[in-house]
Amino acid sequence: MLSMSSQFPILVAIIPLMAAPVCALLRGRNAPWAFTTIASAFAFYVSLQLLLTVASSGPISYELGGWAPPWGIEYVVDLLSGFLLVLISGISTGVLLFARESVVKEIPTSQLGLFFAAYLLALTGMLGICITGDAFNVFVFLEIMSLSSYALIAMGERTDKRALTAAFQYLIIGTVGATFYLIGVGLIYMMTGTLNIADIAARFPEIEGTRPILAAAGFIVIGLAIKLALFPFHVWLPNSYTYAPSIITAFFAGTATKVGVYLLIRFIFTVFGVNYSFTGLELTDILLPLAVLGFLSMSAVAIYQTNIKRLLAYSSVAQLGYMILGLALASESGLTASIVHIFNHAIVKTGLFLSVGCMFYVVGSNYLKDLDGIGRRMPITTFGFVLGGLGLIGVPLTPGFISKWYLVVAALEKGSFIGYGLVALLMVSSLLAVIYIWRVVEVAYFRDPPDGAEKEEAPMSLLVPTWLFILGSFYFGIETSFSVGMAKAAAAFLMGGA
Repeated sequence: MLSMSSQFPILVAIIPLMAAPVCALLRGRNAPWAFTTIASAFAFYVSLQLLLTVASSGPISYELGGWAPPWGIEYVVDLLSGFLLVLISGISTGVLLFARESVVKEIPTSQLGLFFAAYLLALTGMLGICITGDAFNVFVFLEIMSLSSYALIAMGERTDKRALTAAFQYLIIGTVGATFYLIGVGLIYMMTGTLNIADIAARFPEIEGTRPILAAAGFIVIGLAIKLALFPFHVWLPNSYTYAPSIITAFFAGTATKVGVYLLIRFIFTVFGVNYSFTGLELTDILLPLAVLGFLSMSAVAIYQTNIKRLLAYSSVAQLGYMILGLALASESGLTASIVHIFNHAIVKTGLFLSVGCMFYVVGSNYLKDLDGIGRRMPITTFGFVLGGLGLIGVPLTPGFISKWYLVVAALEKGSFIGYGLVALLMVSSLLAVIYIWRVVEVAYFRDPPDGAEKEEAPMSLLVPTWLFILGSFYFGIETSFSVGMAKAAAAFLMGGA
């Protein structure tokens, strides 16, 4: 008889998937939330166990239905996928602790069952993408994540009718990205006769010079660039983050785009291989300029935003530029920096968006003009936001500093004008981050509160999970053995395997 632990690879995705229809039937204010939180916490526990097993014993392969790969669907957990599983399920569980009070203000009680069911489906999609070893199965989970995401964003219409427009825009652009990916996978299947990622990688050297494979790589890279909101394919993201319910913005900011980056890393380093990706396809010449333009231009655009959620949304696009920059450097140090920043940015940005969610809970607005003097009205919440902002800037002792340090090291390894130029541009981007974070600080602390405004903090049920992420970000800015250790090991595995 098989032990439960041997079934963890399937349980991590199947539990939230099976919990979703049950959650849709639940009624009331607390039952759907509690059920969703339990399912997410179980996924987090299973993810931790999988990562510990992989770290001690090596990658795990799980055959579905008794069909051996490559004939059957295979789930694979290695260091990178295990790392992402822990990150996604951990952020999901932390955000759900925030959700019990905040979601009632933004979602009608009669729709809470459906809301949390869609949340569980989005979680299922993200976890499934990270664990599946089948290229078409990736598309299936990608669609599960995307379709539920459209619904979750649209549910923000209670506080802003523009949520429907944002969801529709995301649907159109997201469908284009998914279609591009599917076309690429179809071309690869035509040339290899397999959908198993490991099997494709083994056969790839025989066909890498053919035109169908060149077209397939182009379709997949562009499709994933759209999905992860890489500049200039980012147009769907600002509105989606701005008008979605607070917990959805926090959840997606910490997870959804990171899944897209994960897929890009997986295909470039596992399927295509380093030599073909950066010599045959010359991806550095494509991705590096887009990454630099992204973190410079989007940081500049963030400065001029009047909505704090939109400001942080453009900041997220800029931070994605850092992740792609590390990937584009085509080195173990660069890949390490990219993976480290996936983790660090997820923790920091989730804490920042939860801080904004606290402000919205009390003030009822995300516009800077309505947040005058918020530092005196909500001192604990605002101080948390400022600390999170330091992480975006990259101040020492914050995770942002760790990420940028490894990016600088990877850039300097280039040892040329390009390397030193990248370091200078990273410094410029950090200065731009100082400006847009300072805009919030100026509004919060250097403007008087509106007449009659009283000092009022968000409930403890909102403050505790917010500060959990804020303090957690500082912990990972000081104690880096987990984040950097896992990133280095995953990067070495991917580069060695390639």
